[in-house]
Amino acid sequence: MRRPFSRALVRPLVMAAAVAAIPLTQATPVAADSVVVGGFPIEVSQSPWTVALSSRDRFGGTRAGQFCGGVVIGPTKVLTAAHCVGEDVLGTFPGQARDLKVIAGRTDLLSSEGEEIPVSGIRVNPRYDPVDNAGDFAVLTLATSLPQSSVIAMAAEGDSAYAPGTSATVSGWGDLTGGGDYPRGLHAARVSVLSDTLCAQAYPGSVDGTYRADSMLCAGEVQGGPDGCQGDSGGPLVAGGRLIGLVSWGSGCGRAGSPGVYTRVSDVVKVLGPNAGSGSRESHTGV
Repeated sequence: MRRPFSRALVRPLVMAAAVAAIPLTQATPVAADSVVVGGFPIEVSQSPWTVALSSRDRFGGTRAGQFCGGVVIGPTKVLTAAHCVGEDVLGTFPGQARDLKVIAGRTDLLSSEGEEIPVSGIRVNPRYDPVDNAGDFAVLTLATSLPQSSVIAMAAEGDSAYAPGTSATVSGWGDLTGGGDYPRGLHAARVSVLSDTLCAQAYPGSVDGTYRADSMLCAGEVQGGPDGCQGDSGGPLVAGGRLIGLVSWGSGCGRAGSPGVYTRVSDVVKVLGPNAGSGSRESHTGV
């Protein structure tokens, strides 16, 4: 089973600072590749569905306890990566994480803007396979509601937003350099949706992982460049104003021939149903 905090090869993209919180005898240094090339800071108002997962008990207060990202799919529902709420990340069973919160409406993690909402429930995809990261998603229920303006639509199967070559945007508070350079402010980068054929060639089933088109998609640039990185897990990949992916895993960050792999949101819709957010959703233009 892959260790969630190893970054030299395949890595789910939980914040690397967790290495300091959990002793790992085989923790591998992060890759030194240049990542999020062409990335840029944004205001949360440009991507109001992007939220941070926080646990100060687990990750300290330096960055408000942020360790993963998430995306608002309903007034009280946040979608994130299943590996973000695993026992090895939270240090306890998901339902027993006492201070797990979602930070919404906040650009700078250390500012007082927005709100921090306790998580009242966690539903992990029953089909999630932690060995190969297939079906890597979970739904968090919030103790209080967010405004409908924060909600983004999920793209169902057959949506044109999944077409190879489509321009998409990934956002989060993750590592900007692959070397532990974590920003306080929200950042975004533009990437291209890549074909399943190319993704399968990149991850054919070696130690670098296996690409599964039924539950995954990949995005980036063939020559390397913009990418999600450590700390971005569970954050949104948006195309055409609709949610198409969640940051999940990959080989290094921004490496040529090793695009970022995302949970395919059409698979989420199949598992949860089109009304998973418990409310109507509108498409957004965003960043």
